[in-house]
Amino acid sequence: MPDASAPAVPATAPAQSPAAPGPAEERLAYRLFTGPDDRSFCERVSAALAEGYVLHGSPSATFNGSTVIVAQAVVLPAAIASADAAVANAVDELDGAEFTGEGHA
Repeated sequence: MPDASAPAVPATAPAQSPAAPGPAEERLAYRLFTGPDDRSFCERVSAALAEGYVLHGSPSATFNGSTVIVAQAVVLPAAIASADAAVANAVDELDGAEFTGEGHA
């Protein structure tokens, strides 16, 4: 009978996804995937979406003479919120500043 006081521990640690960052690794706010238009490319983008990234803009495609090459940007939603807040703060600062330059109505 197993000892109920000892927690069950797997013999080996679960393998970490190569796309998932380690505990000390910070996720990038922006990533651009490029490659041949194939299942592997779609799997890489799908994995990023599963990690919490969202699509940023439309995909791009080009032809290199033999293969269609595609690109898709993804961003973390927190990066969008942070950028939006920075723009809002900059606009607020401009509203409060007196502009004495030429061409101001």
